[in-house]
Amino acid sequence: MSKLGTLTIGQAPRADITPILDEVLDARLARCHAGVLDGLSRAEIERGFATEAGKPVLITKLLDGSAVVIDRARTEAAAQDKLAMLEAEGCSTILMLCTGHFASLRTQAARLIEPDRVLPLTVAALVQGAQLGIIVPLAEQIASEAGKWVPLGRAPLYAAASPYGGEGASVAEAARELAGRGAEILLMDCMGFVERHRREAAEAGLPVILSNSLIAKLVSEIA
Repeated sequence: MSKLGTLTIGQAPRADITPILDEVLDARLARCHAGVLDGLSRAEIERGFATEAGKPVLITKLLDGSAVVIDRARTEAAAQDKLAMLEAEGCSTILMLCTGHFASLRTQAARLIEPDRVLPLTVAALVQGAQLGIIVPLAEQIASEAGKWVPLGRAPLYAAASPYGGEGASVAEAARELAGRGAEILLMDCMGFVERHRREAAEAGLPVILSNSLIAKLVSEIA
């Protein structure tokens, strides 16, 4: 049987995401988990992945449960090395555990599945022109990640709420805001949103698409 590699932009394993994969993947499927920030202290992360004003950012989770905001370009460069490592470990399929947009990631032979390339087309086919409301973790991502949603028939509405807590609106508040603005279906645009967040968002009375759950189901068909 083939071997599946997963690559988080944070630190592996992701105890919040792997159970969602476990529900749909064959238990016999060999897996290898890696993270862009594996083995790094917070001080090392803040030095090597420091954000810059006006540049795209990502948010992720560390093994201690805390969240960290990192520069997207620096993360992409480091992720390329981790992909090579997973291929060297024998992974024939590699799943990125991030819905952020990466322009240049490549593998030599392994099938690379990037949610930002899969979700827009899949979601567009599912919503069929309905008004989509997208919840992103950081307000800054509303502009930096908007380009990937061009396949939608209608421009989506956005709200920000982090799956990792902290200041700002809660998931339930963001969902109610989007419903009040006319959203008909909600999408949780971060692999860090889990079933608990789906239930909170669903209190707004709308269908909720959970990115990691949808991706896991699609990957299970080919892994």
